[in-house]
Amino acid sequence: MPEPARESFASHLECAGTGARLPADRLQGLSPAGHPLLVRYDLERARPSMTAAALAGRAADMWRWREILPVASADIVSLGETETPLIPLDRTAAAPGALLVKDEGRLPTGSFKARGIAAAVAMAKRFGVTRLAMPTNGNAGAALAAYGARGGIEVTLFCPADTPAVNLGEMKVHGASVHLVDGLIDDCGRFVAEGAAAGRWFDLSTLKEPYRIEGKKTMGLELALQFGWDLPDVIFYPTGGGTGLIGMWKGFAELEALGLIGGKRPRMVAVQAQGCAPIVRAWQAGADHAAPWANAETAAAGIRVPGAIGDFLILAALRESGGFATAVSEAEIFAARDEAARTEGLLLCPEGAATLAAWRLAVADRRIAPSDRAVLFNCASGLKYPLPRP
Repeated sequence: MPEPARESFASHLECAGTGARLPADRLQGLSPAGHPLLVRYDLERARPSMTAAALAGRAADMWRWREILPVASADIVSLGETETPLIPLDRTAAAPGALLVKDEGRLPTGSFKARGIAAAVAMAKRFGVTRLAMPTNGNAGAALAAYGARGGIEVTLFCPADTPAVNLGEMKVHGASVHLVDGLIDDCGRFVAEGAAAGRWFDLSTLKEPYRIEGKKTMGLELALQFGWDLPDVIFYPTGGGTGLIGMWKGFAELEALGLIGGKRPRMVAVQAQGCAPIVRAWQAGADHAAPWANAETAAAGIRVPGAIGDFLILAALRESGGFATAVSEAEIFAARDEAARTEGLLLCPEGAATLAAWRLAVADRRIAPSDRAVLFNCASGLKYPLPRP
């Protein structure tokens, strides 16, 4: 028998920079101080219905976590956001089960962007938004085009001119208005911000609204359940805007407050490309913010983000977890992709391959032990990227 629909237990929004509280029952972008807003929940009210047994009995999808998502059941906009599997790389690891890939390419539109976009589009629709826009390197725009079509919302996208053709095709076939920009994602973001200021659309850029992070945090909630309400020793996460890393860190705290996990946390590792590594540079310098990266260049388009508005939240999660930030070369990325495909039969996207390359480096320089239970995030299907010709 299906469970009854319920409202979200979201209580308020909180400025990530100042801690100021804002109401959760109206459309919000950044906080008045210009920082990302975080959704907070009445976890005591949520706790009775969020038992391990109750969660295990629900459908294995993103919405099983509905009490700690901002979207009420009646407002869900879905394309089937299934729980994604953990794939062991036992031929690569030192011990069986020590190295796992969470394969986010199984989600709608073939990437983990579906999680955050599903939540954000549902909330936009609830608040009566009819036009959305965002800058995108590819997968986020493809997801927004699809979910916008599903929710009946007009979508405008600004993309770097070298955005993969498959992503551009996805956007167009779903009816989005697509504009190519001679520049990087931050250049695209300026066009989106200008249009939002003029009232042409609502800006759905990374962390410029509160809800994409809530969908993305479900990656970490799933990990806890899949690990038997334990957590892995270390997580390697491909980091551009860092929404998922920030979201998982937030989600772990919520699970502990709900009594589902203890105080143990994974070491969080932000993985970037050597051609665009602002978080790595800030980490090495001991800084709280990351200066924008000039002339960013990497074939791993999803992590080609010169500057992240949530940089301070990424860096805080790394430090609080005892983790670190690391960068890998283009050669290492594609060597890891080819190795995983030939050895394990798993085709990683370039961003996912970057995490495998980073894991190898971390084992080699002893920042992690070969026996540590490590999870790599493959953020999209490898089939969405250019592949070698025979």
